[in-house]
Amino acid sequence: MSLLSSALVQLKPGFHLAIEGGGTKTTVLLADSSGKIVSRLTRGPLNLKLSSDRDILRALRLPLPAAPTTVSVCLAGCRTNADRARLRALVARVWPHAVIVVGNDLDSGLAAAFGSNQPGILVLSGTGSVVVGRNARGQIARAGGWGHLLGDHGSGYALAISNLKSLISNYDRTGRVGPFLRRVLRRLCLNSPEQLLDWVHAATKNDIAALLPDLIHADRRHLREQAALLAADVRAVARKLRLRRPEIVLAGGVFKNRPSFRRAFRAALPGYRIRLLKTDTAFGALAFSPAKPPPSPPSVLPVLPLPLTEQRNPRTMDLDQRSIPQLIRTMLAEEARVIPAIRRAAPSVARCIRAIVAAFRRGGRLFYVGAGTSGRLGVLDASECPPTFSTPPDMVQGIIAGGVQALHRSVEAAEDDPTAGADAVRHRGVGRRDVVVGIAASGRTPFVLGALDEARRRGAKTFLLCCSPPPTDRHAPLLIRTGPEVLTGSTRLKAGTATKLVLNMLTTISMIRLGRVKSNLMVAMKPTNAKLRARAERIRAALS
Repeated sequence: MSLLSSALVQLKPGFHLAIEGGGTKTTVLLADSSGKIVSRLTRGPLNLKLSSDRDILRALRLPLPAAPTTVSVCLAGCRTNADRARLRALVARVWPHAVIVVGNDLDSGLAAAFGSNQPGILVLSGTGSVVVGRNARGQIARAGGWGHLLGDHGSGYALAISNLKSLISNYDRTGRVGPFLRRVLRRLCLNSPEQLLDWVHAATKNDIAALLPDLIHADRRHLREQAALLAADVRAVARKLRLRRPEIVLAGGVFKNRPSFRRAFRAALPGYRIRLLKTDTAFGALAFSPAKPPPSPPSVLPVLPLPLTEQRNPRTMDLDQRSIPQLIRTMLAEEARVIPAIRRAAPSVARCIRAIVAAFRRGGRLFYVGAGTSGRLGVLDASECPPTFSTPPDMVQGIIAGGVQALHRSVEAAEDDPTAGADAVRHRGVGRRDVVVGIAASGRTPFVLGALDEARRRGAKTFLLCCSPPPTDRHAPLLIRTGPEVLTGSTRLKAGTATKLVLNMLTTISMIRLGRVKSNLMVAMKPTNAKLRARAERIRAALS
């Protein structure tokens, strides 16, 4: 009995639904308690990162012959704790009474190849490629899977495009259209190689990978090269997991349908046990045991009182009834509370500035970490330092949950993942010479706290700029008690104003102490436009 079969026979009574969504297709399996498939559906591609909630819900609402008691959904793009929480919530809206297990398409692939807990390495080569492994302790490591622009070597796309480039190079050198290039032109209904230029710029990754049947043997060097690159990823995953000569399972359309590539891959890994997966990886979704669902994302915070920034403001309970002049006076009156609140926190702000100055003098850096409005304000302040004070671009850095796309549109769910915050700090190389200032109006944003905890573990000095008492004293607080917002929970208002003012102080005063200001003049600024060049001339005249 295979590892997958043994996992399937452990299914509890009832019907069990498994959904695996990837970049090419989505497979839906409904099994009874014996593991027998009673319904199978195939739908289009489904990636959690690339799909809206509405898209996911539409894909989950399926014509099934029976209601499932357990539901396992494994989707490409489901990587972080926040992703899993989002997917679980969506699945629960469709099947509120089912036991729910969520993961990504690599989880189902591993389960299909090795059952629920056996070690090994799965190598997937289809339109894209990835290598993922698991050791006996349940630790998982991966290599590849970066997409066709950054990786995907050993994939259908990589094999097709490398061969296509060789054919075009040969055409340039000889002026002759060989048999393989003819096949491509015939398949695409093109009349000359020159027409390939327009076609390839409009083609998708899938379009190019679809040429592989006509190109697989055009230049056998590419078989060996791509197989060697994929084999190197296998060795890298084995090293990460400390696996010595692990079993390797091959899956995906390229391995399944291209024996020549399988042979080239085996030749690149002599001495390894290698087998082809005989079943669809979607069956692995059924191998998740409902009795042992994946652990829920760790709770970063205990149940706490509502943050001040989320409480209702008793002075604005009739906000919707006020006239425009009254609303202006109301907002100004509330904003006027910000300066006294910052003044009360001045000693802690001063301590933070001293730490930043000391860090700069020893070659360290300042990092801001935030989500939503807080993150955008941090990135804004960091981006202003190079033109204002001629600082190196890495001296003051902003980290925002969700990355660059969160600067111009909301990626609010990104703030719920403490692991992503820790990863961001680690990838920026934060160390003991640095200062990290977390920015969270509520004082409890998981992304920010995860980043601060990792920074502290790595020896950096950590501060938490917040407008509500934080739940932890692990990081020196910069607590600005601005109170409830005019509009309940809208922390872009008073909390945002307070944050901007404090960040202005942190960098401006630090640069003054470093000697980048003479009198009240920006002597270190970069005169990069007409206005700044005129200002530089005025500064030069004033100091001469």
